[in-house]
Amino acid sequence: MISVVAKVFERIVYDELYNFLNSEEIISKQQSGFRSLHSTVTALLEAPDSWAFNIDRGYVDGVVFLDLKKVFDTVDHEILLTKMNRYGIQGKTLDWFKSCLTNRTQRCSVNGYLSDFTPLKSGVPQGTILDPLLFLIYINDLPNCLSFSVPRMYSDDTHITYAGSDLHLIQSNLSHDLEKLSKWLVSNKLTLNATKTEFMLIGSRQRLSTLSDTLELSIDNVPIEQVFSVKSLGIHIDENLTWHSHINKLCKKISSAVGAIKRVKPFVPQSTLLNIYNSLVQPHFDYCSLIWGNCGKTLSKKLQKLQNRAARVITSSNYDVDVDSLFHKLSWKDLKSQR
Repeated sequence: MISVVAKVFERIVYDELYNFLNSEEIISKQQSGFRSLHSTVTALLEAPDSWAFNIDRGYVDGVVFLDLKKVFDTVDHEILLTKMNRYGIQGKTLDWFKSCLTNRTQRCSVNGYLSDFTPLKSGVPQGTILDPLLFLIYINDLPNCLSFSVPRMYSDDTHITYAGSDLHLIQSNLSHDLEKLSKWLVSNKLTLNATKTEFMLIGSRQRLSTLSDTLELSIDNVPIEQVFSVKSLGIHIDENLTWHSHINKLCKKISSAVGAIKRVKPFVPQSTLLNIYNSLVQPHFDYCSLIWGNCGKTLSKKLQKLQNRAARVITSSNYDVDVDSLFHKLSWKDLKSQR
């Protein structure tokens, strides 16, 4: 539990530290997490665009999606302070951060009983304003350990990509970088969850069908599973970048939410139904639509039918009513116009 005074003071320190890191261009350009003018959209926008560009060149993208274990809890204080010192955070400022990190304790409450206090020997303070920024500093040099692949990071959500036309070269270079990444993790006292780490080959259907060999990757002698669709930052990505998997899962969520609106309709006014729609349905249509918005007419129509259905449910209209008039009444735009 952090006091209000501490939060105000930490905000001042955060602003000064963040401005320093930005002015000196210290934060890695591959990092999109916890940064101003960055989001999951900026983290995802560049990657599919790059993968699609490589597909157009006839290449195959080898992408490894990494899963790190409890990274915020395992940040080593000495290593973090050493990195901060090398980035130019020195003297009394560094002493302040050392004081901020050390001599912290925690205890648990279970069924009304409190445990004894236990000292925190690692990890950044949970719930504090400085917590995300300190973690960014800690993981900032991860890209430096890679020789061939391109990393993209959103906080601890990281994937690395190497593209080429030769599957053997893709395997060789990714294996080389995974070995170096393993050493970096050991040096920084971080742990990779190898059983949840996955890789995917992204390419056109024609190109992938011509591959005669299979790609075999491992890290720390643990095989990495190949998948054909993966969820990254809330977006489902398939091996052909068709967005079929994402749109299908999106439709299930939206259909369920519209069904909930229909069930509560007899008991609440239309204004409440609109609030429910804006809270439970519209965010699904909006989230990262810049990424998957080029999904094609067939998939776009599936989503549009759900918005049409929501408009008819909220206005208690029959299915033969022109949907444009309903949108005008509700002050809505169709999904294509919104995007």
